[in-house]
Amino acid sequence: MSHQTEIKPAEQLDPSLRTRCEVWTRVMGYFRPVSAFNTGKQGEFAERVHFDEQHLHH
Repeated sequence: MSHQTEIKPAEQLDPSLRTRCEVWTRVMGYFRPVSAFNTGKQGEFAERVHFDEQHLHH
């Protein structure tokens, strides 16, 4: 007997109910909101690539 969960499409949230999500990152040992970065640092943050050890090939 198998149990399958029905996958439903994502619910659409009314745009008037949305709120801004603040992104924080660690900088030199402490956390700061990305919105407080200057323009250059925000651009650098957007270009970051996340490290995934499981996908490394030796």
